[in-house]
Amino acid sequence: MNTLCIILARAGSKGLPRKNVLPLAGKPMIAWTIDHAQGSRRVDRIVLSTDGDEIAQVGRDHSIEVIERPADLAGDMATVDSAARHAVLAAEAQAGVRCDAVVILYGNVPLRPADLTDCALAKLAETGCDSVQSVCPVGKMHPYWMKRIGGDTGDTLLMYQDNAIYRRQELPPVYMLDGGVIVVTRASLFTVVEGEPHGFLGRDRRAVVTQPGEVMDIDSPLDLIVAEALMRSDPLSPWERAGVRGPWNEKVLG
Repeated sequence: MNTLCIILARAGSKGLPRKNVLPLAGKPMIAWTIDHAQGSRRVDRIVLSTDGDEIAQVGRDHSIEVIERPADLAGDMATVDSAARHAVLAAEAQAGVRCDAVVILYGNVPLRPADLTDCALAKLAETGCDSVQSVCPVGKMHPYWMKRIGGDTGDTLLMYQDNAIYRRQELPPVYMLDGGVIVVTRASLFTVVEGEPHGFLGRDRRAVVTQPGEVMDIDSPLDLIVAEALMRSDPLSPWERAGVRGPWNEKVLG
């Protein structure tokens, strides 16, 4: 299986300007994603898709091929799959080689389990599914404990979803996308379904599970502060220090 890894990093960011190149634990934020991609054993080729000169230079400094992203695919309304398709076509045209699977990594996610991408690619290959995404448990932010505000006065607390669960241990497992990795077959990525924005993920969608804090998505100054503290204090995650083994490292990947 020929695998192309695409790192997506656009220059525009309103919540945290220049976030992809801001210094984090001694190097530009996007460099952490590049390091992760370069350490993935199942990735055959890596390209960086960006519209930013600073971001592109970091990629070149790390010996990464840069795909110049057009302005219409770099705005707030541009979709991940459209940017990824552009990068795939450009990379294939340059190399004259067609890929079978595509890894999508976000440049503003500097912290991931080292084997996360390899685990997702292994699941894609072993199951024959259309896509694999990383997710983590929601924990105490469970929707059963969420509230709505409404009623006649407009400030009445209402259950978001009716239930009588009081203890956290009794909550049914619920997961959220953590942004750590998306792996998709080329065929699925190029299947555009009208009215289905996530149609590119295919019908058979699988998951790899991380623990809370294993993946960090940086979108605000607070996120950056937390990531800096974690990455400088200890290279191991709190879960690794506690001896908890996630699904990404339960087996040796071939």
